[in-house]
Amino acid sequence: MRAAYLLAGASLALTSVWAVAQDAPESLLPKMFEDPAPAPAPTPTPRPQPGPGSAAGTPRSVSSPVVQALPGGTGTDAEARQESDSRLSRIPSLEELARMTPEDFEELLGSKVQFDMPPAARRSMERVGLITASEGGLPEGSLAGQNPRLVELALSSNRGTLVSRWGHILLRRALISRLQAPAGMEPQQFATLRIGLLLRMGEIDAARAVLQDIDIDNYTPTLADLAMRTYERTSDFTGLCPVLATHGSLRDDPQWDVAKAICEAFRGNSSSALSTLERDRRRGTMTNVDLLLAQKYAGAAGKTRRAVTIEWDKVKDMTPWRYGLALGVGLEPPARLMTGAGAQYAYTTALAPMVSLQDRAAATDRAGAAGILSNAAMVDLYGQIYADTGITGEWQDRAESLRDAYTLESPAARLAAMQALWNAAPGSEAAYSRRVLTAAAAARMPATDELADSAASLISSMLSAGYDANAARWSSVVEDGSLAWGLLAVGSPGRTRSVDTGDLDRFIDDDESANKRKAAFLVAGLAGLGRIDENDASRFSNDLSLNLGGTTRWTTAIDSAAERGDKASVALLAGFGMQGTNWQRMTPRYLFHIVSALRRVGFDAEARMIAAEAVSRA
Repeated sequence: MRAAYLLAGASLALTSVWAVAQDAPESLLPKMFEDPAPAPAPTPTPRPQPGPGSAAGTPRSVSSPVVQALPGGTGTDAEARQESDSRLSRIPSLEELARMTPEDFEELLGSKVQFDMPPAARRSMERVGLITASEGGLPEGSLAGQNPRLVELALSSNRGTLVSRWGHILLRRALISRLQAPAGMEPQQFATLRIGLLLRMGEIDAARAVLQDIDIDNYTPTLADLAMRTYERTSDFTGLCPVLATHGSLRDDPQWDVAKAICEAFRGNSSSALSTLERDRRRGTMTNVDLLLAQKYAGAAGKTRRAVTIEWDKVKDMTPWRYGLALGVGLEPPARLMTGAGAQYAYTTALAPMVSLQDRAAATDRAGAAGILSNAAMVDLYGQIYADTGITGEWQDRAESLRDAYTLESPAARLAAMQALWNAAPGSEAAYSRRVLTAAAAARMPATDELADSAASLISSMLSAGYDANAARWSSVVEDGSLAWGLLAVGSPGRTRSVDTGDLDRFIDDDESANKRKAAFLVAGLAGLGRIDENDASRFSNDLSLNLGGTTRWTTAIDSAAERGDKASVALLAGFGMQGTNWQRMTPRYLFHIVSALRRVGFDAEARMIAAEAVSRA
């Protein structure tokens, strides 16, 4: 019966549209509501004519009204166009009507929304991004004159996993800057490359923000794919609804169709949407758990009160689609699925506000070291844990240790609280992330001889979050040639004199890291910063077999960009050269070229922090 009503209503709507193309219908209004008949025109009164002897008066200028044409042509043209648009080429059959979605009806009736903004509010694709040069971003024309092929290669070939926290931060800043596309590259393609790399880096919030800086009318099929990946990673599937409303035909696959059903539910038609999802589940268009999660997500939009049970027993792996839907409905996937899921899921967890505080804190052990989270964000998260009386045990103990690192009166007690956090870290990545967590507390410590034995750990913690001026206060306390001395040698700001090579020799002799990698990175960093002269750099390079003077296509490209003063290209190429899962993947030669290029184009602070991070984490 309901189907019959729907078909009858659709037929009535189509009949109404068909009538527009015929003669005007008879008015159904009562006579009293009809417009009155026009009054007859009054007979003009004859004007007196001048006599033969009178002169004709000077003709007066008559003002003509200035009519500005409306967008879209004259009224007659607009009416003709509207009448033409209202005509149907053919009337669909009842079977076709039964299969039509709301979007199909909109297209058929000519009421499909073409733009989501008025013309004055639409944004140009000439510059896309979040921050301008005055806000810490790159100048908007930084890449406008660069080789589009080189820019495309630097962006598309970067897998997104960088060895350096500071390299990650620099690359993120470059990618979210409001930039013009290189000449010869379409703006949509340039935006697509940047958003895709942000997603691979785990910067899902930044990727969504850049994506939302593009009007939906400017979307391409590739941008639509990125929108799907972005919104599933942020558990914001309703964010796709405006895209589907205007570009629903850009894709034709099960995920896209399921997203359409979810949006239909959130438009108020939850019963129909759930029926569609259940029909898809029975047909097996997607995995059972994927469609059940979609049903649970769509069910939150209505009052169907339909219980959906999610069973993870037969699920063998985790996907972004599953994880995004699970987080969106408040479910926590089993630990066995998350253990080997990869760093990207930890980054998503750390940024997800709907996840429990404990799970987010656990994820910060990876997200903090990678550069996803700042020191302030991590401290704020642990502050919420401390304030939550319902959280007890291990996580409450860690939050109390962090608070003690700030508030205890004795410097030795504050240091002990920080060491408790550092020593409990399960691995090197988590250990460095805990250094980021305690950076601001370490910066408050007094530089005294009593704490000199722990100076290297404190300085490493400070420099992990950029407290270089606070770290420099320890220069009079640390022992020359020690690890703390090495960190300050590359990390201190404003250093003008060269490093004493005797102290550097002592550092190399005392270095106990594998293959003396700390010493190798220190030499490379000092050479890149210009804090040892070329002769000394060459000698140390030969002694340690660093081959700092060797060249590759990449070193030639980044050196050339530095010589031109091209900050944007240097940032992109530096990110390309720092790919890897840990610092064992970085070579001293690449570090030398990265630090040198960054310094020469004005990224002095970033160059120093990357060099210090290399020495600290090697």
